[in-house]
Amino acid sequence: MDKYFKGKRILVTGGCQGIGRGIALELWRQGSNVVVISNQRDNLENLKKEYPTIDVVCVDLADWDKTREAVDSLGVFEGLVNNAGVAITAPFFECSPESFDRTMAVNVKSILNISQIVAKKMVDNKIKGSIVNISSQASKSALKDHTAYCASKSAVDSLTRVMALELGPHGIRINTVNPTVIMTDLGRKVWFSDPSNAEAMLLKIPLGRFGEVHEVVNTVLFLLSDAASMITGVHLPVDGGYLAT
Repeated sequence: MDKYFKGKRILVTGGCQGIGRGIALELWRQGSNVVVISNQRDNLENLKKEYPTIDVVCVDLADWDKTREAVDSLGVFEGLVNNAGVAITAPFFECSPESFDRTMAVNVKSILNISQIVAKKMVDNKIKGSIVNISSQASKSALKDHTAYCASKSAVDSLTRVMALELGPHGIRINTVNPTVIMTDLGRKVWFSDPSNAEAMLLKIPLGRFGEVHEVVNTVLFLLSDAASMITGVHLPVDGGYLAT
């Protein structure tokens, strides 16, 4: 897989913290020319200071026109990881139109927007590229207080299937990775602020633990690479068996 990524240009959204940062750094280690796009200016600047050869772009992915302009200016990519996302939690009766719209704009519409531009350039340049969308186990299993989030991730899975259907004839593969709770800094903060929440979730995971960032990273790189050359339209859980129960 190392040779596959060397010299390839790959765009990672939301790649300056958590899972996205892990993906961006591993691609960089394997020789890719990585571009990270996010709305988190401070984190982007820190990433750039640590890894000067990684290019960074700051834009709010919920802004359709500005995002489109920014991505179009970046040129051609062989790979894309749509990792950026938000999780605004609230009980069903308290889910507001503002939080629902923001969730759908970042988690779903930005994937459509960015993928349209990147995939069109792949087609125009006859590149048989790969796109990986980061979804969630929440696309297939309801989580309390996650009305907007679950809806958005289900939409990501459906969007991915249609992309796979329409882009397959051009040799472009599209898949999702659907993680369980992953032990990022945010994951630890959210799930261990109330130990009872963590315990309830762990009881549903046959392997009896939450996932680590590298376990998602390895799965994403596999799907991006030609090791997965016959895999498209798939939703691959990295969930310790959560969805098997």
